[in-house]
Amino acid sequence: MNLSRVIEALLFSAQKPLSVRELTEAIKRAGAEDEFSPNEFARVRESEVAAALEQLKIENIEQQRAFQVNEKAEGWQLASDPKYAQWVRQLFPAPKPARLSAPALETLAIIAYRQPITRADVEAVRGVNIDGVLQTLMERGLVKIAGRAEIPGRALLYETTQFFLDHFGLRNLDELPNVEELRTRHLPKARAPSAGDADAPESSTPATAPES
Repeated sequence: MNLSRVIEALLFSAQKPLSVRELTEAIKRAGAEDEFSPNEFARVRESEVAAALEQLKIENIEQQRAFQVNEKAEGWQLASDPKYAQWVRQLFPAPKPARLSAPALETLAIIAYRQPITRADVEAVRGVNIDGVLQTLMERGLVKIAGRAEIPGRALLYETTQFFLDHFGLRNLDELPNVEELRTRHLPKARAPSAGDADAPESSTPATAPES
């Protein structure tokens, strides 16, 4: 029995990504209640499972198989190769989601690299009102409220979601392109509100027509 094939069967059967720990526990538990089916992997270690996953990933690529083994933020998953998407999509005839506009992508990038961030600080960088764009990003599940800033007025903070990572094929935010450079680059910030601004609107950006 090949450990990689066992892992492949588990990933194929799972309805969600599986972590190395979850895979290891499932493999070790197999056959525990069946004395006639001994489990040769009962003592498998997480390091062995991790190595087998990498081996399986390489094999699928080298053999140009229709499935890929992908590591996502929450674990490993077996998924069809994107180059077969036009055929796979025929089984799921849902309406194709509209693409994000350029303003939405720019706003999303600012939030992704500088999160958590207030709406006013995003507007200070972009120079326009982002009410409509921000609402779109939240409706798409790409951005969420992360709390409130510790400043007068307690402005809302925004950050990207788990779906953002999944959508762009990232395991974590450190995989964003040029992440170190863009996280440290100086960007314009909104005027810091004073104590007397506590009841003022969150954004201090001059009024402009909201983008969509």
